[in-house]
Amino acid sequence: MSRIIIGIHGMGNKPHSQQLQRWWKAAILEGLKGRRQSRLLKFQLVYWASILHDTPLNLYTLKEPYVKGTPLKGSGEISERQEWLRDHLNEQLDKIFLEEDGSLNFSHLTDFIIRHFVQDLDAYYNKLSYGNSKESPRELICRQLSETLHKNRRKKILLIAHSMGSIITWDVLTKYNPHVKIDTLVTIGSPLGLPVVRSKMFSHANVNDRDRNENPLLKTPENIIKNWYNLSDFKDRVAINYDLNNDFLPNSHMVQPEDILVRNNYEYKNDENHHKSYGYLRCPEMAVIVKEFLRWRL
Repeated sequence: MSRIIIGIHGMGNKPHSQQLQRWWKAAILEGLKGRRQSRLLKFQLVYWASILHDTPLNLYTLKEPYVKGTPLKGSGEISERQEWLRDHLNEQLDKIFLEEDGSLNFSHLTDFIIRHFVQDLDAYYNKLSYGNSKESPRELICRQLSETLHKNRRKKILLIAHSMGSIITWDVLTKYNPHVKIDTLVTIGSPLGLPVVRSKMFSHANVNDRDRNENPLLKTPENIIKNWYNLSDFKDRVAINYDLNNDFLPNSHMVQPEDILVRNNYEYKNDENHHKSYGYLRCPEMAVIVKEFLRWRL
C-alpha cells in the first residue's frame, strides 16, 4: 500500500498554497536531514486560508517565512516547578470554564474572547454563510480536508494538523468523513486542550464520541487506527494545555493521544515563535514519526 503525508495548516492568512506546501515539505525534509529517500516522500497540504482571506500574504513583506533552523539555545529542560505550575493552571482553567457535564461556563465571556481575538475561529464556529456561498465557513473548510482524505482513502495516511487545523481535523474525522482510515495523526501546537475548544467539541459531538457517563471527555476518533501523537513546545501559548492524554478516551483500537514535549526552534530575525509550524515539522521527534511511518531505517 502506498503512503502519503497530508498536512493541514493553522489559523491566520498564509502565503499562496504552492509556496506554503513547498515550505511545509522543506521543513519535514530538513528534520530528515536530506535523506536520499526524501525524493520519494509524497506530501500534500490542505490549504483553507483562501476561504477566509481574499488575498494571500505577500512573500516580500512576510514576517515569518520558512528559514532553516538554528542550533537550540540553552538546555531546554523543564523544572518540576514549571511543570507543576502549568498543570495547576490548566486544572484551574477547567474548573473555572467547564461544568461537570462538559458544557461551557461563562459562555458569553469566552464567545467574546473568540470573537474579538481569534477571528478565524469565530468565523469557523459562528458564521452561517460566507461570501456568495450558502455554506458556512466550517462546512467549506471541512470539505477541503474531507475531499483530500477521500481521494487518498486507498493509501496509508499520516495526517499532520497544526494549531486550528487540529480542530478542523477533529470535526472531519468524527462528522464529515469518519470512514477514511488514518494510520497516524500528529497534532502540533494544538489548542484541543483549551476549555473553550473542548466545550465546543463536546457540544457538537455525537453520542458515540462521548463518554456514556457524561464525563466531560471525548473519545479518540474511531478511524485513527494506529497512533495519535501530540507534539507541543512548553513555551507554545496556544498549546498551553499540552496534556491531551487526560482529555481524550481511547477508541476501540486503544488509540489515544501520546503527548510529547518537543523544542520548537523557529526563529527569524532574532524573534522566536514556539508555535510556528516549521519548527514542529523539523524537530527530531517528528522525524522519528515520519521515518517510522515511511518504514525508513531509523
